[in-house]
Parts: sequence; C-alpha cells; structure tokens
Amino acid sequence: MTDGARGAGEAVDSVLVALADPTRRQLLELLAAKGEATATTLAEQLPVSRQAVVKHLAVLDAAGLVSGTRVGREVRYAVRPTALDATARWMAALAADWDRRLANIKRVAEAAEEAERDTR
Repeated sequence: MTDGARGAGEAVDSVLVALADPTRRQLLELLAAKGEATATTLAEQLPVSRQAVVKHLAVLDAAGLVSGTRVGREVRYAVRPTALDATARWMAALAADWDRRLANIKRVAEAAEEAERDTR
C-alpha cells in the first residue's frame, strides 16, 4: 500500500470511527444546519454536558469533520466537508465494486440457466 493510499485509508477510518457515535452525528447535523456554533450552544440542544460536547467536537476535529475558530473568548465550530466527501467517495467506489461483482454473478447464473434450457 502506498503512503497516499495508507493516509487516505486512515482518514476514512477516523471519519467512520467519529461517525460511529450518535451524539457526534447529531453534533455534525446541528453544525451543518447552523453553519457554526459554540460548544455551549450545541450543548443546549443535546442531552449531554458542555464538557461532553467539547470532547465529541475534539474527536470530530481530529477526524477532519469540524474545525474550531477562536473568536474572542469563545470557539466557534463549523463543518469541514472534505473528509466526509472523501469517505463518501470511498463508500461509492466500494458499492460500485460490489455492484460489478453481483452483476457478474447474475450473468454467470443466467448463462448457466440458459445453457441448461438449451440442453433439454
């Protein structure tokens, strides 16, 4: 595996790990809807503490899904779509590969069925 492929795979892994948690998915959805928000604002909309929100945002930030920008005394978080887009492309390629495999299985099965009908 090349360093580029390894790096891309690690990026996809970190996105999938980050999105495995329902609270982090909710945070991402809230940020996508709002554009940007502080941890305090986000915590008001979730059944977890502000400290928990900050920890979840750190995981999302490490995965490249959000970024925080300091504005005065507060940090405003916003969605960074690049990592999510790369993960979506990986998933689409994986799905296309499976579609090709299933289409090949279907062709083989149909050819076998046709050959069996022709021998009758």
